[in-house]
Amino acid sequence: MRVIAGEYGGREIRTVEGPGYRPATAKVRQALFSMLEARGVCWPEARVLDLFAGSGSLAVESLSRGAAYACMVEKNPRAVACIKQTLADLRIPQDRARVLSGDLFQ
Repeated sequence: MRVIAGEYGGREIRTVEGPGYRPATAKVRQALFSMLEARGVCWPEARVLDLFAGSGSLAVESLSRGAAYACMVEKNPRAVACIKQTLADLRIPQDRARVLSGDLFQ
């Protein structure tokens, strides 16, 4: 899977495979971000919260398009490690992204 647009456009997003994981496809992400931009989202002012982050693709796409900050929450330790590796691969500064490990329902 790859980032669609922005600073990290075309770069790889790592994913975790297994039951219950269905990363947001490029088509879904493109549709979502097109709707947000049509509604006037100002990326430099945006602070993103990606709950049930999975691969973190939605937060990473937001950061790529210029979001100021993204916080991702995921309970699967493998997925958390995968997100952290993607952030490191893309050299996203630590002050722009945070990954939290935990179950949102507890």
